[in-house]
Amino acid sequence: MSDETEAVFEKAAEMFAVLSTPIRLRIISELCQGEKNVGQLLDQIDVAQPNMSQHLNIMYRSGILGKRRQGAQMFYRIADQTAVVVCRAVCTQVAIDTAVN
Repeated sequence: MSDETEAVFEKAAEMFAVLSTPIRLRIISELCQGEKNVGQLLDQIDVAQPNMSQHLNIMYRSGILGKRRQGAQMFYRIADQTAVVVCRAVCTQVAIDTAVN
């Protein structure tokens, strides 16, 4: 296997690892509608603030999310559209399979 192919598999595995929790998938879904601050995300996703911050930090460090500070608030946005494409493809297929079965 070539080094390039191996690198692709490694990057894909890293992305799947980051996307492996329902909360992170919901975060991506929310941020597909536009940039949001932590409070706005907490209004939509039922999780404790420290837990939310941990998930956002993991996604930021992986490059999936970008962030900016405005005053005391941190705003998050999608930085890697590949994660959105993967999330939509997998969730859509799961929904189709669930509806059929």
